[in-house]
Amino acid sequence: MDVWEWVVAAILGLVEGLTEYAPVSSTGHMIIVDDLWLKSSELVGSQNAYVFKIVIQLGSILAVALLFKDRLLQLAGFKKQAATQSEGRGLTLGKVAVGLLPAAVLGLLFEDKMESIFHVRTVAFALIAGAFLMIAADFINKRNNKKKQQVDDISYKQALAIGLFQCLALWPGFSRSGSTISGGVMLGLTHRAAANFTFIMAIPIMVGASALSLIKNWDALEISLLPFYATGFISAFLVSLVVVRFFLKLINKIKLVPFALYRIALGLLLLFLFS
Repeated sequence: MDVWEWVVAAILGLVEGLTEYAPVSSTGHMIIVDDLWLKSSELVGSQNAYVFKIVIQLGSILAVALLFKDRLLQLAGFKKQAATQSEGRGLTLGKVAVGLLPAAVLGLLFEDKMESIFHVRTVAFALIAGAFLMIAADFINKRNNKKKQQVDDISYKQALAIGLFQCLALWPGFSRSGSTISGGVMLGLTHRAAANFTFIMAIPIMVGASALSLIKNWDALEISLLPFYATGFISAFLVSLVVVRFFLKLINKIKLVPFALYRIALGLLLLFLFS
């Protein structure tokens, strides 16, 4: 493994960590950084490059699981509910499951069709469409004069509605975070509460999707490329630890519009580059 391969793995892990959980679409950024510049598919082969992207995604998932470990232990029943939560309140495993259900079902039913529509232009249009959803979400949230809800206030009905918004992320480039955070703030959650619920839901659905992809592509794993995979994994893990912490502190202050404007610019750039 030469120095350039180490650099490529580290950069792609960095991009994954920066963009997987921000509402900006990691897919769109991977197209620009990898497909246009680094070309990992030429470096290690197309199937190995695909497996590598699954591996670095697992690094970002591990980071979020670590950051939310107390909440996850509570949901799994290994840690007591906070004393401030009244009977019947609080986020439960059932609410997370209800939120996961719509996208999980549609993903299993239409996985092949979703992959078949993957194209740079469809990703670019998804970036722009998702941006307008985020702008609309901020507008609706601002007009809502009711007290904004925290993550422990989420009802089963709201969890299902946010899960339906998550289905939009099946459109490559729409962004899971962008769709679910938008749905949450439209339903009256604070931006941070919507982000918290989004990240908690992302852990099982991304683990499941990544595991299925790894099983399908198990034969492509090459022992000689383990340092390449490990470098990207560690890079994505460390960057995600920092980015998610920072994002959760920032999101209530700047809301979604700045991310939306960035998405529009990125979408237009992709359309220009691939026209």
